[in-house]
Amino acid sequence: MFRFVLLLVCATMLAGCDALSTVTEGFKQAKAVAAELEQSTGVKPEVGFNWHNGRLVSVTVQFPRLYDDKPLNQIAGLVRDAVARDFKQTPEHIVLAFAVEK
Repeated sequence: MFRFVLLLVCATMLAGCDALSTVTEGFKQAKAVAAELEQSTGVKPEVGFNWHNGRLVSVTVQFPRLYDDKPLNQIAGLVRDAVARDFKQTPEHIVLAFAVEK
């Protein structure tokens, strides 16, 4: 019984290490996307991501306000290019959002 518990603990730790490295890499990639978009737009967005079973499901890019300097399709292109360049996988969905003041 003791060996089974020890084996279970070791297996959990090994699985956790992979998850930890995935999350750590994801945060680095999200910061790179935010920095690249801040450089190209002058506004720093918040970048979030969702992984499921080692697969990048979605990336969310939220700007703190409406961005009027470029048309929406150009901003979407900038976001799409930055996400494709900085994340190691292509996400299934990219969500582009803007916070709107009251």
